Amino acid sequence: MPLPHKSGMFCLYFSFVNHLINTPSILIALAAIVIVSYLFNLLAKKTRIPSVLMLLGMGILFHVGGNYASFPQPDVRPALEILGSVGLIMIVLEAALDLELRREHAGMIGRSLGLTLLEMGATTFFLSALFHVGMDAPWDRAILYAVPLSILSSAIIIPSVENVRHDLKEFMIYQSTFSDILGIMLFYFLVEGFENPGGSTSEWLMQFGWSFGVSILVSAVFSYLLVILLQNIKTQLKLFLLIAVLILLYAVGKMLHLSSLLVILIFGLILNNPNLFFPGKLQRWLKADIVSGLLNDFKLITRETAFIVRTFFFVVFGYSIDLGSLANPLVIFFALLALVGIYRIRAVAIQWTVPQPQAVLTYLAPRGLITILLFYAIPESMGIAQFDNGILLYIILTSSVLMAWGMVRNQDKDDHRTLGDMLRDTASVDPELGPLESTETAAPNEGNA
Repeated sequence: MPLPHKSGMFCLYFSFVNHLINTPSILIALAAIVIVSYLFNLLAKKTRIPSVLMLLGMGILFHVGGNYASFPQPDVRPALEILGSVGLIMIVLEAALDLELRREHAGMIGRSLGLTLLEMGATTFFLSALFHVGMDAPWDRAILYAVPLSILSSAIIIPSVENVRHDLKEFMIYQSTFSDILGIMLFYFLVEGFENPGGSTSEWLMQFGWSFGVSILVSAVFSYLLVILLQNIKTQLKLFLLIAVLILLYAVGKMLHLSSLLVILIFGLILNNPNLFFPGKLQRWLKADIVSGLLNDFKLITRETAFIVRTFFFVVFGYSIDLGSLANPLVIFFALLALVGIYRIRAVAIQWTVPQPQAVLTYLAPRGLITILLFYAIPESMGIAQFDNGILLYIILTSSVLMAWGMVRNQDKDDHRTLGDMLRDTASVDPELGPLESTETAAPNEGNA
C-alpha cells in the first residue's frame, strides 16, 4: 500500500492540531496553570525555592514540548507587554497597600531607603561601565540597560519572605517596594530625557522637576478623590471598578508623559494610612470604619489579581526564552561579571547602612518581573546590539536560585511547619479562616520568633 503524500500528512497533522486547540482545551490549560501555580506557592513555602523559578520552568517545558511536537509557535511579545503593564500596576499597588507609615517604623524606613539608594546607584554605575567598556555601548544606552538590572523584584521577594522573621519581612517589603518605585521612575525619566534631549543638563533636570511636581500634585488630587469616592459608593460592585479607573489613569498619564505610577502609589498609601493623610479638619471627610473594611477587601482582590498576572507573565516569559543563547560563552561571561558586581555591591551597602545585618539579607536580591518589563520598554533606537537576552535570563535565574539557597541555608531552626500547617495558613483546610485573619493571627508569633 503506497504511503500518503508528504503534503497530505502535513494536512492531517495540522487538522489534528487545530482540533486540539479549541475553547474547552484552552480553558482547561488556563485553569491547570493557575492550579499548578497555587501548588508551586505551597511548595515554595516549604522548600524556600521561589515559585517564579517553577513558573519559568513550566513555560520552558511548554516551549520545548511545542517544538518537539512541531506545534506552531505564536508571537507572545504582545501578551508579555500587556501582562507586564497590568502586573506593574498591581505590584506597585500591592506594595503600597503593605506600607504602614508609623513613627516606630521611621528607623527601618530610613535604613531601607538608604540601602536602596546606595545599592541602586552603585549597581547602575557598575553595570553601565561594564556595558560601556565590554560592549562598546554609548553611556546613555549603557545606563538605560543597567537600571532595570539594578531593581530588586518585589514580585519575588514579598511572597518569598512571607514566613521569615517579622522584622526581616518588614524590612524587605520596604526595600523591595522602594526599589521598584524609584527604579521605575528613574527608568522612565531617563527614557524621556535620552529620547528628547532638551538643551543642557540643568534644563533637563528642571524639566524633570516640573514634570515630577505636576505628577505629584495631580496624583495626590486624584488619589484623595478616589478614596472619597470609594467610601461613598453604595453598590457592592466597586473594587474592580476602581482598579479599572487606576489602570485608565495610568494609561492616560503615560500618554501625557507624567509619572503615572505615582497615582497608584499615593492612592495605596492613603488607603492604608488614612489617619495620616486625613489629619485635623480633613477627618470629617473620612469614614474610617468603611475605609478599614474596604482596605481588607482591596488587599485581598489586589493580592489575588497580582497572583494571576504574575503566574501567566512568568509562564509566558519562560515560553518565550531562546535556550540556544544560553550556551554562548560571552553571555555566560558578562552574566557572571554582572552577578559578582551586584552581590558584592549589595554586601558592602548592607554593611554601611544596616546595623547587625542578618546573613540572609545579602542573598535577598532577586531580579524578576520589573526587570523583564523595563527591558521590553527600552526603545528600539536605544538598543545595544551586542547585548544578548541570555544575560538577562542568567541574572534572573541565578539571583532567584541564590535567594532560595540563602533562605534554606539560613532558615530559622524553629520552623517545623508541615504542609498541613501551610494549607491552614492559606485557608485551604479551614474555610472559616480567611487569608487576612490567618495573617493577623500569625503576626504576633512571627514577632516573638
